[in-house]
Amino acid sequence: MSDALILGFDTSAAHCAAALLCGGRVIASRAEPMTRGQAERLMPLLEEVLAEGGARWSDLARIGVGVGPGNFTGIRIGVSAARGLALALDIPAIGVTTFQAIRAQGAAGRLPAVPAPRDHVYVEAPDGTQRLMPVAEAEQGQGLALPPEADALARRIAEVAAKAAPGAPPAPLYIKAADAAPARDVPPVILDERA
Repeated sequence: MSDALILGFDTSAAHCAAALLCGGRVIASRAEPMTRGQAERLMPLLEEVLAEGGARWSDLARIGVGVGPGNFTGIRIGVSAARGLALALDIPAIGVTTFQAIRAQGAAGRLPAVPAPRDHVYVEAPDGTQRLMPVAEAEQGQGLALPPEADALARRIAEVAAKAAPGAPPAPLYIKAADAAPARDVPPVILDERA
């Protein structure tokens, strides 16, 4: 895969980011901060990155996508786009966790950690177990290695995807259940017109 074109992107946090790699070198990248709107912005952003790199969809050898942990909706947006593109282009889509991207930037001796709401972080222990914990508790013992900025994160995702063996389609990495609760309203009564 030395000169293969790899598109990596991520929408798992408050951003929409993408990077296009050729032979391990970034030839185009974009990152935009956003708390919502990734679903509408992702595909145009990817097309802009391809155009900037002088590439077309059909030139891609594979896709790397950030699978989290992070924002539930953002993760689903990225994973759905990657799976759809992989199917349409008949190329592999590789799911890359933010923990893998952190390790790819060199996190030796530190605990890979992804910021979470309410002064918590998602962490991955050396044995591979993942969990949500308070920042203060996670910082005890060893330092934390946090994700790179959005543009560098997209690059790391593409780099990891370039080296990974294709496998199952990407799937979201959810470490905790969604904060959303089911509706409390009583469902409507469905009337049978035959009665």
